[in-house]
Amino acid sequence: MESPNFDHWETLAAYHGTGSDRYYDVDALVAGHDSFTDLEENALALATSNNGVEGLDVIHIQSHIAFDSISMARRGARVTAVDFSPTALRRANEIAALVGVSIKTVESDSRDLPHSLDGRFDLAYATIGVLGWIDDLNAWMHSASRVLRAGGHLVIVEIHPLTNVFGSRDPLIADFPYGGGVPFAWRGTGSYANPNADFTTSTEEYPHSLSEIVQSVIDAGFELTRLLEHNDMAYDPHGDILDHDADGRYRFRIGVGPDGSPSSAATLPIAFTLLATKRTTTR
Repeated sequence: MESPNFDHWETLAAYHGTGSDRYYDVDALVAGHDSFTDLEENALALATSNNGVEGLDVIHIQSHIAFDSISMARRGARVTAVDFSPTALRRANEIAALVGVSIKTVESDSRDLPHSLDGRFDLAYATIGVLGWIDDLNAWMHSASRVLRAGGHLVIVEIHPLTNVFGSRDPLIADFPYGGGVPFAWRGTGSYANPNADFTTSTEEYPHSLSEIVQSVIDAGFELTRLLEHNDMAYDPHGDILDHDADGRYRFRIGVGPDGSPSSAATLPIAFTLLATKRTTTR
C-alpha cells in the first residue's frame, strides 16, 4: 500500500535533527540525554512493571529518525526501528553511530510489517503523531500484534483525538473531525518541530476517535490493560494552540473559568497512553 505522505516524511527526515528544530537535539542525545518525555517514561515503566527495557526485544513502529529507539538501545534493549522513509532510517543509523549504540532498521509500511519479524518482539512502541497518518487502523494493530510474542506488550503514547479537532483557539476553529477515518488533505509550510521552516509539503491525515482506537486494539487480539488521558504535557505537539503555564507544562483550555479569566478555564485532555498485552489464547 502506498502512502500519500511519503514525500512529506522524506522532507522532514532530511531536516529534523540538523540544528534548526526544537525537538531533535542530536548533541544532547549524544551527550547522554534521553529523548523520552515523562509520559513515555511512565508508559514504559507501567508496561515493564518498572523493570525497564534492558534485555527486551523492542520494535519501534514509525520511528522517524529514531531518537527513542536510540534511547532504548542505550538502556540495554535490542531495538528494531521501522519506518517507511529510507532517509529517516539512514539518519537513524548515523545518529546511533554518533551515540555509540547499535539498532536494527527496517524499511516498511507499518500497516504491513514484514513477516520475517513475526513473533520476535517483547514490546511494540509507538509515540506522539503516529496513528493520525494511518488510514487503516485495523491493519496497523494486526501488524503490531503479529510481530509480538504471546504476552508481548503494546505501548502507545499519542495525541488525544479531541485536541486534534481544533485548528485554532482565537478564533475557535474546529476544522478536523472527531473520528471516522475519512481522509483530510492538507498543504502547508514548515514542520511540527519548526513551523517556520522554509518548505511546503502536502499530506493526508485520518481522524480516529478514542473508541475507534481502543476497538481496533481489542479486535487485533490484545487485552487492554491501561488507558490514561493526560491534561498536560512537557511540550506542545500542535505547535501553537496550547497554554504554556508557569510550571513549564502545556495545557489546553477553551473560554474562561469560574472567575472569568482564561487561565481558570478547565483543562481538556491533550494526550493519552494506551497499554495492551497480546493474548496468549484466542477467543
